[in-house]
Amino acid sequence: MKKTIILVALAISIISCNKTTTTTKEFKTAYIDTSKLMEESTEAKDIEAKYKDKAKVMGNQLEAEVARFKSEAASFKQNAQTKGEAWAQQKGSELQQREQQLNYAQQAMLQQLQQESGVEMDSLVKSYRKVIKEYGKEKGYDYVYGSGDSSPSILYAKDGYDITNDMIKKVNDLYKSVGKKEEKTETKKEEKK
Repeated sequence: MKKTIILVALAISIISCNKTTTTTKEFKTAYIDTSKLMEESTEAKDIEAKYKDKAKVMGNQLEAEVARFKSEAASFKQNAQTKGEAWAQQKGSELQQREQQLNYAQQAMLQQLQQESGVEMDSLVKSYRKVIKEYGKEKGYDYVYGSGDSSPSILYAKDGYDITNDMIKKVNDLYKSVGKKEEKTETKKEEKK
């Protein structure tokens, strides 16, 4: 009797194990190197170049102010002995205030550029997430993981699961097509004038 009960229990457990193995599904997964995506994305490169140019323009304005300050500081050193101690103290105080103002202006410029570029890059990341989601649905992926410096969530994956280059091509193609649409719209507006 004990043997029969054990055999029935063993048979039930084997049957239940077979049911779970036949109902499990293999997931289709892939990953994207998010750092590489951002480095090789045309749109991200354009945003980076835009803010480098903007920083250069703003920096040139600040450099002109710094050059004037250095010129005044040099003349201060020459005139300090001839114009007396009272003049030197007053002028020295003014120069210190101007130097502080220049430092604050430089910090404000850097913060402004960081904030503006951060907003644009955040927007870009959100749009890329949408593209990745649509791509994952289109290709039938159950999961698409991210790897890279900014959001590493993969410790190991076979190279065959890497769809980074596909995604770079997709976002660059989308960016080019949007740019062409904008050019056509601008051309039509100019023709109407």
